Amino acid sequence: MGFRLPRIASTKTSDIPKGYFAVYVGESQKKRFVVPISYLNQPLFQDLLSQAEAEFGYHHPMGGITIPCSEDTFIDLTSRLSV
Repeated sequence: MGFRLPRIASTKTSDIPKGYFAVYVGESQKKRFVVPISYLNQPLFQDLLSQAEAEFGYHHPMGGITIPCSEDTFIDLTSRLSV
């Protein structure tokens, strides 16, 4: 039985709803997620952004913020933010 995360979405289209932004997550193959802007206020998400800054600086070749963690770790963290 699967589950659905109500506040994050994986998308391949260029449409990003108002109030959301795209991030790329994964180790070898990056997957695009669209997350709410409200995550920017969350300390756990800010830690991920600090890691991204340390690893990539402000150059993100994918066109969105690249988060240096596994997809499973990202989904686990964002599911805790959704509670």
